[in-house]
Amino acid sequence: MTIKEFADKFRQIKELGYIPTKRRGSTGIGYTLETLLGIPENNNAHPDIEGAELKAHRTNGNSMITLFTFNSKAWKMPPLEAVKRYGSFDKNGRQGLYYTISLKPNSAGLFLDVQKTEIAVRHISGEAIAVWQLQTIADRFMQKLPALLFVSTFTEERDGVEYFRYYRAQLMKGTSPTLLADQLRAENVLVDLRLHGKGTIVRNHGTGFRTYEDKLPLLFNNIADL
Repeated sequence: MTIKEFADKFRQIKELGYIPTKRRGSTGIGYTLETLLGIPENNNAHPDIEGAELKAHRTNGNSMITLFTFNSKAWKMPPLEAVKRYGSFDKNGRQGLYYTISLKPNSAGLFLDVQKTEIAVRHISGEAIAVWQLQTIADRFMQKLPALLFVSTFTEERDGVEYFRYYRAQLMKGTSPTLLADQLRAENVLVDLRLHGKGTIVRNHGTGFRTYEDKLPLLFNNIADL
């Protein structure tokens, strides 16, 4: 489907008003929209519509989503050492770094340090745990989200059934290291460490760069209403 074909179909969907969900639960908003657009459900990571990923958003929602994961050459401290120094124990006695890192130091003394050309997870001692170049982060972002079709949706519940009114679609493209740095400083983008020790090795599930759904428009340079 082309962007123009999407825009034509979306105008028709807007005229339908409130539509009952075609699937219960949090995924109903996207599944219902894709069904109305005639897009078959799939589990691949490729863009949905002419190079753009489709995302439907509940206007009153503020859930977090993972933009991408990225670890390559970032760790300045051996991950196993970081787990042993700063990790916490779960109920099963497993030690790990499962933290959402922001500008404010957490209980382990870890925080996100945002500089002009790089960001780092640091300890309050000043020691760097992991460092990413902002240009590399921007490149990774654009690789995962070269363009986004962001559909805003009003929701309401009737007799236990969620209804959607898809009222606005925006095509978003382009970002920059400066823009991402600004959003990291505003804590609209957070960093999730997700690793734990297992004997003499580390199981790393990928450092996640996450944002709130309603903050997604702030991550793009160019936004056009369709």
